[in-house]
Amino acid sequence: MKPHRIILIISAMAFLFYLAGWPAAEAQVLQMRFAHFVEETHSGHLAAKQFAARVEERTKGQVKIAIYPANTLGTPPEQAEQIRLGVIELGLPTQGQLDKYVKAFSVVMIPFLYDDYDHAHRVLDGPSMNWLSPLAEKEGFVVLCNWEYGFRNLTNSKRPILKPEDVKGLKIRVPAEIQIQAAMVALGGVVTKIASREVYMALAQGVVDGQENTIPIIYHQKFYEVQKNVALTRHAYNNMVHVINAKTWARLTPEQQKIFREESLAASAFMRKTLIAEEADLIAKMENAGVKVTKPDPAPFRARMGRTYEMIGKHSGEDNVRTYMKYVEDARKK
Repeated sequence: MKPHRIILIISAMAFLFYLAGWPAAEAQVLQMRFAHFVEETHSGHLAAKQFAARVEERTKGQVKIAIYPANTLGTPPEQAEQIRLGVIELGLPTQGQLDKYVKAFSVVMIPFLYDDYDHAHRVLDGPSMNWLSPLAEKEGFVVLCNWEYGFRNLTNSKRPILKPEDVKGLKIRVPAEIQIQAAMVALGGVVTKIASREVYMALAQGVVDGQENTIPIIYHQKFYEVQKNVALTRHAYNNMVHVINAKTWARLTPEQQKIFREESLAASAFMRKTLIAEEADLIAKMENAGVKVTKPDPAPFRARMGRTYEMIGKHSGEDNVRTYMKYVEDARKK
């Protein structure tokens, strides 16, 4: 065979091999969906964008993450179930969603438990992470990192809240978490459950008198427009937990897993710093809009929680409560 024909044949074969390999190379790109429940102006969404961008950059485009904010892919409980099943790869459920699968997560939201943000972070990032993460993984969730959500506060359209008696008789929208429900009942509130996407309209129409949530949620979801009283009760704390579906996690290379954990930690640091720093600014903005903001003494509120603590113990498991309370007290000593 003549040399030029050999060269042509080799070139043709090389081209065919290239074409055969091209779809395979494309198939290696992992397309993931990242769902959460906060608005696009919330620091949680900004942190999610940072995480997605840095993961794509550091994996050289081999992992691409599309973000779906504001309950686009379903309510928070629906998102959690889709993550567990792998329909959605990544998400930011709170302990309130995760405790439907692992009861131990519910102890994080025991009312009036933490001294401040630093104390809560020491508890959640310390031994409790090593305790809760394996339990979550058995249910299909790999915990990457604790992000933020914050201390919860009470709003209403009827009157300022300065003492527990001021809560009595108020119709209050609460989430599905028994910890929050029991706390509001202990204060004399009349609780009702309303889907998160329907809360603003329920408040505007007077279906309920109030609701409880974090300052960024109260502001970014514009609840303050129809709730002229905000009480900084800080009655419970919880955070968004950055999780990935366990089977999706197993598909990642060790280097990609390392990138995911590092960038989740970086996004958490950004979100915590941003959210905590903006709370005072958001409160000032609401006051400028005519909202009455009160800061009641937590002691008399905490004194009403005896029955609530008993209910949480039965719901969460006494052993789980004891385990977590040890972590809380140990972190308080530091």
